[in-house]
Amino acid sequence: MNMELSRRAFLRVSGAGIAGTSLGAMGFGDVEEAQAAAIKPFRLVNTTETRNTCTYCSVACGIIIYSKGDLKKGEKADIVHIEGDSDHPTNRGTLCPKGAALLDIVKAKTRLTEPMVRRAGSDTFEPISWDEAMDKIARAMKADRDANFVAANKDGTPVNRWTTTGFLAASATTNETAWCTYKVVRSTGMLVFDNQARV
Repeated sequence: MNMELSRRAFLRVSGAGIAGTSLGAMGFGDVEEAQAAAIKPFRLVNTTETRNTCTYCSVACGIIIYSKGDLKKGEKADIVHIEGDSDHPTNRGTLCPKGAALLDIVKAKTRLTEPMVRRAGSDTFEPISWDEAMDKIARAMKADRDANFVAANKDGTPVNRWTTTGFLAASATTNETAWCTYKVVRSTGMLVFDNQARV
């Protein structure tokens, strides 16, 4: 079918279409009512919003964690949704596939939620408290540093080196946390220092 349409007729039809859609958008019609009925109830109502950093690579994207349960009332907070933080300057709300799957990682049955230790002579790991784990790590570090710290080289020049222990830091932290970590590790004299982004 070959249809002839003059410029005047085209403008008339276009104007009528614009006027119709404008009236519908302003509420003169059932468009808004139908749209409101189709929207599901907002599932993040009554959740607590917590901003955090993604646990994966060294990009350190911002995320928002939504949880249900009031800790002030003694309830356990249950994470129900995780999304990118649109106000974060690094990712502006976007997440990579691994970051988008963070909720699955949180809910995974294989995820460790407490420190584990394998005692000398044992072939299995057992859970211990955080206090015991921190105490065990601190004592092992102090014993190794006391035994292997090099205060000066063979010429007597102060070097303050500790080369027998290394530190692997998390790369998914804020710049402030990374700076503090670097200062603490270097203040002990530790030379072997890296983070998971390079592993």
